Amino acid sequence: MVTFIQETLADIKKTFSDISEITFILPSKRAGGFLMNELKKDIDKTQFAPHICSIEEFVEDISNLSIIDNTELLFKSYEAYLSTRGILEKEDFESYSTWAITLLNDFNEMDRYLVDPKPFFGYLASIKTLERWGVQGEKTELITNYLQFWESLPDFYEKMQSLLLNESIGYQGMVYREASLNLEHYIRATPSKIHVFIGFNALNTAEQNIIQELLETGNTKIYWDADHSFYKDVKHSASYFVRKYLKDWKYFQKETPKFIASNFETAKKIQFIEVQKNIGQAKYIGELLSKLSIDALNKTAIVLGDENLLIPVLYSLPENVKSLNVTMGVSLKNFPATVFFELLFSIHLHSIETLYYKDILAILNHPIAADLLPNASQITHSIIRENITHISPATFAELVSTADKQLFQLLFEDWNDDSKKAITIGLKIIHLLEEKHKTNSIERAIFRQLASIFNKIETLNQKYPHLKSVKSVLNLFSELSASTSLDFEGDAYSGLQLMGVLETRVLDFENVIITSVNEGIFPSGKSNASFITYDLKQQFNLPLFTEKDAIYSYHFYRLLHRAKSCTLIYNNHSEGINTGEKSRFIRQLEIEKQPNHTIEKRILSPKVQIKKQALKQIQKTEAVMQRLQEIAVKGFSPSALTSYIRNPLDFYFQKILKLNDFEEVEENVAANTLGTIVHDTLETFYKPFIGEYLTAQQLIDLKKEIHEEVTNQFKKTFKGGSFSKGKNLIVFEVAKRYISNFLDSEIAEIKAGNRIKIIKIETDLTFQLSIPELNFPVKIHGKVDRVDEYNGQLRIIDYKTGVVKQADVELFDWEELTLDYKFSKAFQVLMYALMMNNEMPIANGEAGIISFKNLSSGYLKFGVKEKARGGKKSQIITTDILETFTVELKKLIVEICNQKIAFTEKEIE
Repeated sequence: MVTFIQETLADIKKTFSDISEITFILPSKRAGGFLMNELKKDIDKTQFAPHICSIEEFVEDISNLSIIDNTELLFKSYEAYLSTRGILEKEDFESYSTWAITLLNDFNEMDRYLVDPKPFFGYLASIKTLERWGVQGEKTELITNYLQFWESLPDFYEKMQSLLLNESIGYQGMVYREASLNLEHYIRATPSKIHVFIGFNALNTAEQNIIQELLETGNTKIYWDADHSFYKDVKHSASYFVRKYLKDWKYFQKETPKFIASNFETAKKIQFIEVQKNIGQAKYIGELLSKLSIDALNKTAIVLGDENLLIPVLYSLPENVKSLNVTMGVSLKNFPATVFFELLFSIHLHSIETLYYKDILAILNHPIAADLLPNASQITHSIIRENITHISPATFAELVSTADKQLFQLLFEDWNDDSKKAITIGLKIIHLLEEKHKTNSIERAIFRQLASIFNKIETLNQKYPHLKSVKSVLNLFSELSASTSLDFEGDAYSGLQLMGVLETRVLDFENVIITSVNEGIFPSGKSNASFITYDLKQQFNLPLFTEKDAIYSYHFYRLLHRAKSCTLIYNNHSEGINTGEKSRFIRQLEIEKQPNHTIEKRILSPKVQIKKQALKQIQKTEAVMQRLQEIAVKGFSPSALTSYIRNPLDFYFQKILKLNDFEEVEENVAANTLGTIVHDTLETFYKPFIGEYLTAQQLIDLKKEIHEEVTNQFKKTFKGGSFSKGKNLIVFEVAKRYISNFLDSEIAEIKAGNRIKIIKIETDLTFQLSIPELNFPVKIHGKVDRVDEYNGQLRIIDYKTGVVKQADVELFDWEELTLDYKFSKAFQVLMYALMMNNEMPIANGEAGIISFKNLSSGYLKFGVKEKARGGKKSQIITTDILETFTVELKKLIVEICNQKIAFTEKEIE
């Protein structure tokens, strides 16, 4: 394959005898590098190199201005903004920066296309006035200031230009305009200099003027990378600009353009690959590259339509890729250290009176915090243990060890919304991190870049003291970190090439893989980030979205000119703003298929193999048996046994391995916390009446104490948490309502003539089981909520704050009791009954549940529906019932303690 650069150099050598006298101008520095590399290959003796530069460097040379950094331009423009008298109401820098970037981009566009500022700004001000045409009555001060701003834009623009020219700097458009004005002087100063422009397509008006004027001198050549297939098709957007220039430029009325080649018609294999999601694209690229030889890889380029695919593609590269050149860097904003500083600045956006626990934990749990605060995990555990949701810096400092005090002050003490303090602390933290990472080259590179960002912010703030708040520093930090990247090192001219779309200009490859060939990405679609309206652009010949689409079209088809194998990958998954629609370029290739092109279409979908997952099994080792024996001696609780019934693996993890659920701050009152509060409140209320018959007056008096007692229980159980507002206040009121409703139901029972005597309240019960199959003692234990006598009938009561229905405590088949978790409520009350029977024999008692969410159903008694009696219920706890339950209980415990029966996972519906 003969590349465009090789064709161009061959023609230049025929035309010019001494290449060192030529100034080559290309679209980018990268293209210039490839040109120089080709020159090195062709030269067999030492000679002077020609001057090779990008178009941007060339216009800087002509204009005698340097292009200013965008961030500094923002500060410079703000100074011009402040000195513009016509703008009556001045915004602070933080507000200004939110819209100024868009306005400066519009200035840039206007200057690059050499638009006359005076009529342009007049037209724009008229449009803004018309937008407020329908405002009824007298204009408000807001509208007056708004219109005055647009009328003052010419003054603002001129002041900014003057300010920049005084320092011989300018933004890109301004430099282009100045270059166009200085061109005549440049030509007079260098009348014999030879210029060669290579590989240009879409030129702004300033570039067109410069190139046309230089062409007229007779010492300048321009080489187009265009193709007859598109050039002769007057409707094809890929050749829109070249056709326009060849038609309009005076030079081409007598000169033949170089080159309009016929490369696109040559034999090509084109594949359209439809995949699911972006990760599917990256994985397919890896699979595709794994089949290529080293020689083929050296002739291959991966072009990322969406540069966010860079990292997934890098991770998907196969082992046979030994040499790689990545033309784009990884944005600094994607690194954890950048996220850490954004989190830290976010905490300090306002003066701190109290710190929110999620903000604190976001910092403490970050990997960077582990480097800075050795005891960060201990502080985290303290916050969780104390259930702290909001804490003042002073109280927080008490949780920090002496060794961590200095770092704590940097991170969490109030910055008083001071921008200078934010910058200083940022630099101090970066310095500490650099000291800790002297050996890790990647980490050091990241911290060096962050240090340069903070140094730049500090320098800018000293030169232009407009950063007045932490938020303004955060905004600037975020902007700079997004535009700063860590570059990859590699051989630019050999190996697999991984690049963005713009880096492909002037370059050719035999094998081209293009990703994200989706509508809205390639081409990118419309962009509305401008104050310039569509009709204003038309009036002043500024580029419209159709012309921007033509630029994408040119880049896309130019990549295919000389390629032999083209793989176009697109994502068919519709998610967010991605519609999953393939690009119009793919549809064009399908419709306009060339005779020598072979087109293949493939839809890749993951191979879905549904395998029935085998239920996990965990064998009982000697260590497990030892732990089971410890549990048996101490006592099996009702909750432990019902967790086994639900899923033996839960029992294994919770009781054998002692793995608890992840502990976290309870910001909103959990259901189990509410249950504890209600239980403990009733315990406090009823304990004084043990051994006594309840009276209505006693319970009426208790109702007066509900608010105070529930408050005490909240403070004890929900420690550190606030329940004065929000969801927690609702839960607080719910707890009070539960207690109040329960007391009302008890008062109603007593007034109806029923006698209630309290026997036990929140009492620990135990019972020694005799199980001959086991060679160690077995106990059961638990805490019964309440035992009372109701008109002489013994009742064992379990409180539940959740919903329980009568069916939940009824049993039809005893064997199901230890097999199905839905009978867990019945199982629990029977265990309490069995343990109670050990303390005071039950010949004729009842066991059941009071559900606070189903209080209208009253006391829900355990019952057995007997088959022999046609399904009739028996709700009395008798000796036979307890004996039958004991048999089932022993069977369950024997199963748990049988070493031959593994802990087998249950499918939970």
